[in-house]
Amino acid sequence: MCGIVAVVGKNQAYKYVLEGLKRLEYRGYDSSGIAYFSEKKLNHVKSVGKLNKLIKKISLLDIEPLNKSSLAMGHTRWATHGKVDLNNTHPIISNNKVAVVHNGIIENYKFLKNNLLLDGYAFNSLTDTEVIPHMFYKYLKAGKSFLESGRLILKLLEGAFAFLAISNDNKNEIFVSRKTSPLVIGMGDGFHVVGSDAQSISHMVDKVIYLEDGDYALISDLEVKIFNEKDENVNRRTINVNIDHGLISKEGYRHFMEKEIFEQPSVLINTISSLINENNEIVLDLEKIGIQINKGITICAAGTSYYAAMVGKYWIEKLSGISVNVDLASEYRYRSPVTSSFSSMLVISQSGESIDTLMAMREGKKSNLKTCAIVNVDQSTIDREADHTIYTRVGPEIGVASTKSFTSQLIVLLMLALKLAKKLNKINMKQYLKFVDDIKVLPSTLSKILKLNDKVIDVSQKIKNAKNVLFLGRGNLYPIALEGALKLKEISYIHAEGFAAGEMKHGPIALIEEDLPVIMFLTSDGLEDKAISNLQEAISRGANTILISDKKCINKSQFFTSKIEIPSFDKDFNSIFAPIFMAIPAQLLAYHIARERGTDVDQPRNLAKSVTVE
Repeated sequence: MCGIVAVVGKNQAYKYVLEGLKRLEYRGYDSSGIAYFSEKKLNHVKSVGKLNKLIKKISLLDIEPLNKSSLAMGHTRWATHGKVDLNNTHPIISNNKVAVVHNGIIENYKFLKNNLLLDGYAFNSLTDTEVIPHMFYKYLKAGKSFLESGRLILKLLEGAFAFLAISNDNKNEIFVSRKTSPLVIGMGDGFHVVGSDAQSISHMVDKVIYLEDGDYALISDLEVKIFNEKDENVNRRTINVNIDHGLISKEGYRHFMEKEIFEQPSVLINTISSLINENNEIVLDLEKIGIQINKGITICAAGTSYYAAMVGKYWIEKLSGISVNVDLASEYRYRSPVTSSFSSMLVISQSGESIDTLMAMREGKKSNLKTCAIVNVDQSTIDREADHTIYTRVGPEIGVASTKSFTSQLIVLLMLALKLAKKLNKINMKQYLKFVDDIKVLPSTLSKILKLNDKVIDVSQKIKNAKNVLFLGRGNLYPIALEGALKLKEISYIHAEGFAAGEMKHGPIALIEEDLPVIMFLTSDGLEDKAISNLQEAISRGANTILISDKKCINKSQFFTSKIEIPSFDKDFNSIFAPIFMAIPAQLLAYHIARERGTDVDQPRNLAKSVTVE
């Protein structure tokens, strides 16, 4: 992985490919490259590091042959097999005749590689990808057509992947294959494009075809032939795409992450307004979601979305009394889950392309669970395969560390909990309407919380040089402690861990030493005295304690080192809404510490926005 773009049938094809790769930079990558035809010859350029290094290399080439080239493909790589160097950077070439770019993993590549070595093929990279161009070259040399070669190769490959291949003998064609990992074909006038997602090619086309799982295609300037996994020629639906490119800019902010934190009050209005009608009714269809009153719900997610799921479990069980099981998507299908007591599976994914979450959803379908996806990206793979989808509608999220997607997922889960509570008569109409009114004013409350930015900067200055940080929370704030720790380690590279406050004395207390930052999220929920006692234990051992809390709790605990006071909210519902409120200072704290440390905030090392490998 991580990003693929190709163009056929357009002069200066390389320019459009580079623009597409720029649109994929948000995913995270460590090297990039392009392949193209000029003067009847396959050429390639590769570079380690950011895309601007590749662009600089290309600018030094003879521009005339480049401008005449009407076929080019490019890739941004996130290393899986083999270290980050030019040999392992895509495109991967065989005998200067075939070039391949590839996302995902070929699970049986060692077996295929050994057979190719016996046939005399030399390998120049440590990638699993290299078996593909060598097999193409082998079959083409034996007289097979480009399409036949690709078809034979697909029967041999195992794993989850997407790849593109071009051949010196087929200068006007691209072979495209998709198995689990996403690919989209853009339909132009006299040309076609291919990308990892619609955003990467929307500067060229406004009509796309999403390949379905197992599909492969042969694409030229004038024709697209698509085949399913049974080798049948098929037609796939053409979809209009409408991506607002104005959303994909920093708009004066230093980083996309900063912008996405501060735009939460405005974009979350979209989430809320799409799910509450003019009669103040939450318009979630419980039947389409698949929830049966006498059965539980399973939620599967990964990373930040998993922590949103944990909060969702708390809300749904507390408000409706329905049992909720939360599973890490990467573990779900490997643990032989018992599903007889569940009727539905919710999967949560910002991109809608996370392979762990996709595979968990497919496992749920095999167990006859009704599947519902909470995603931000329309027509993503998870969206298309789920029985029902709830969209968070917060616009493109470019920063690798999720911010606005997390809070929008929380809002969807809270509204689901309220809808269930109303249906089961766990809350009366007056309480229900009060909840809905409070949800509608959430954006303005978040605007007030964002005004704490200067205070968060002050706190970040005091802990920016720490080597370790502990986050604590209890109840529905325990997942926020986990999320706060994840955000900090993702973008600042500081080791951070989150714990339930009551668990500190069961092991983590051994880590506390002089000036160790301990950050606690706390709200007035009737149990705050116990959490304050946990914090006192840390203070007595020399910890640098930071309390993120409401005024009532802060007044109860005067012994902390620093405080960030959350503005007051409705006292009856303050503890219910606390995870949404506390998410903002957690995000700001991670952002400002990372900025102070000079790390790559939007594209932190080793991370990708859309994780399409297991």
